[in-house]
Amino acid sequence: MENQELIKQVTEKAEKWLTPAYDAETQAEVKRMLENPDKTELIECFYKDLEFGTGGLRGIMGAGSNRMNIYTVGAATQGLANYLNKCFKDKEQISVVVGHDCRNNSRKFAEISADIFSANGIKVYLFDDLRPTPEVSFAIRHLGCQSGINLTASHNPKEYNGYKAYWDDGAQVLAPHDTAIIDEVNKVTVEDIKFQGNKDLIQIIGEDIDKVYLDKVHTLSIDPEVIKRQKDLSIVYTPLHGAGRVLIPASLKEWGFENVHCVPEQMVKSGDFPTVISPNPENAEALSMAIELAKKIDADIVMASDPDADRVGMACKDDKGEWVLINGNQTCLLFLYYIIKNRIATGKMQPTDFIVKTIVTTELIKAVADKNKIEMLDCYTGFKWIAREIRLREGKQQYIGGGEESYGFLAEDFVRDKDAVSACSLLAEICAWAKDQGKTLYDILMDIYVEYGFSKETTVNVVKPGKSGADEIKAMMDNFRTNPPKEIGGSAVSLIKDYKTLKATDAKGNVTDLDMPETSNVLQYFTEDGTKISVRPSGTEPKIKFYIEVKGEMGCSKCYGNANAEAEKKVEAVRKSLGI
Repeated sequence: MENQELIKQVTEKAEKWLTPAYDAETQAEVKRMLENPDKTELIECFYKDLEFGTGGLRGIMGAGSNRMNIYTVGAATQGLANYLNKCFKDKEQISVVVGHDCRNNSRKFAEISADIFSANGIKVYLFDDLRPTPEVSFAIRHLGCQSGINLTASHNPKEYNGYKAYWDDGAQVLAPHDTAIIDEVNKVTVEDIKFQGNKDLIQIIGEDIDKVYLDKVHTLSIDPEVIKRQKDLSIVYTPLHGAGRVLIPASLKEWGFENVHCVPEQMVKSGDFPTVISPNPENAEALSMAIELAKKIDADIVMASDPDADRVGMACKDDKGEWVLINGNQTCLLFLYYIIKNRIATGKMQPTDFIVKTIVTTELIKAVADKNKIEMLDCYTGFKWIAREIRLREGKQQYIGGGEESYGFLAEDFVRDKDAVSACSLLAEICAWAKDQGKTLYDILMDIYVEYGFSKETTVNVVKPGKSGADEIKAMMDNFRTNPPKEIGGSAVSLIKDYKTLKATDAKGNVTDLDMPETSNVLQYFTEDGTKISVRPSGTEPKIKFYIEVKGEMGCSKCYGNANAEAEKKVEAVRKSLGI
């Protein structure tokens, strides 16, 4: 009976898409779904409206209110334009930046958005072609804009596209603006969308911004002398068909690296991502062609950026000369270790310097910060929260780096989103510094484990697609809250943090408040043996994520194998306890 009611609701909603307000192609697609006896596709496309999550608007491309198309993108842009005109009504000329990545329809969505903004009297700086997400963030600040958008679905599969909204500080939109924009978007009907643009208000930008941005990125080099000595460092880079191809090889060259090899097949711009199953540098498969090239030329480092060039994945040779992947936690750890150690060594470290990590990222970073007497802040998942910490301390303290386990890092404050352009450049410098000491990136990682303790981090994604999946994920989170585990992986739970209630409860039942800017649907369990488990539904994908971190000891740099094997057993015990 409930299903019949749902079919009735989505049918009524879909029939509204058969009016002349929608183009013929869209109407034909909706008609096909309505006539299909199997209503699964109709339900998936219309059971809800696409909403802003932690990464903005993101969804599968196609017809329907729950799909990325010119009407959902149009409504988002019209709503944002309405909100900007309210917020900045005293400003003579409101302006925005519009950027996009390599995905199918990204250019089309970007141009349509530019038309809508301009039709609403807003000046638009539209990039001439695909550009990295961090450059869009940079351009908003550099051009003094009030907002900006980027058409990208980051590292999602090729069926997806997305829409990231930014505010005047170059960061993704936070409260109160996020919910206020959603309110405006929800008021928009298809008839309200002003698709006819004003060309006089659209300015094309490109190489002029590239140069300023790359010059600023170059200022992040901590030890230029080490690069001069190791300019022949052999680097293999792949943009995985995306926006990194525009700037990352150029940035590496500007930093002084003369031996950069790009994977030619993956330097081809394509929203179909023909050479990979998924354009996600977190996946080993995405780096396979780059590693193949690295083996051929005996490279020192492999680096890959995702389609919008905000995340970086990497691989290096281990102590046996075998190529191994460096995970997101290790990546963040290596960056912050290098920045801290070398700022201290070169006399650049200041008492007001601080770093940031997300609550699900490895606690080893805190150990490095504490030992070196550097302030470290914890924030929610998503770079908008790291950007918030930078903004709150602007003019009082200096941000020197921050990141998250999902392969995102930001070394600078002139960008307010994760940045693979600066991260790849800095990574090359770290490798040069290691080589200067007769070491590899892998050796540096082993040095960190010996000095600060060993930890192993594993992320388990439980995918639950569609409406039924969303219901299952909600039930799982409810169950964890109602029946919290007393023991995980054979070790007693000593502390539970619930970010939905902003309460922390210890084993004795003592409750304290969590100091966070707002609530979030995240649970964390800490056990007596140092294990940390974080559970959260993804804000952008149909999955529930389990972040597992287990602790161990490494007495020497050659002890990694044993420490890792012991940690694997602990991880398996944790997974068994949680039933994942």
